Amino acid sequence: MESTLQLEIVTPDKVVVSQPVDYIGIPGVGGEFGILPHHVPLLSALAIGRLYFRTGDKTENVFISGGFVEVSGNTITILAESAELAEDIDAARAQAALERAQARLDSAADDVDMTRAQLALQRAVSRLNIVGSM
Repeated sequence: MESTLQLEIVTPDKVVVSQPVDYIGIPGVGGEFGILPHHVPLLSALAIGRLYFRTGDKTENVFISGGFVEVSGNTITILAESAELAEDIDAARAQAALERAQARLDSAADDVDMTRAQLALQRAVSRLNIVGSM
């Protein structure tokens, strides 16, 4: 009986992860949930946040910016709008994005798209949290 999952994280630009893993923690729109081998089939929307997976004693973090997850058999396919491995996140760039988004939200000008600014802030905070947990 197979005791690992095949994880595929794909964005419109590239394949971010393609490897066997033991466990996956996923940021779903209704909250975080986990996937172990032999999980029931599932299709769910993803939230902005930290996806992590374990292989043996090693845990790796990935920033996810929305998308969908499909669980079929022991294959987990993540179709993400964007995804970055923790080691690929540029902390200075994320900090600058956080400051820009916060400035937009603080200005409360009529020409500022508040929803877009809030999402930018959420993405920046999630990236910085992932970098901070390394």
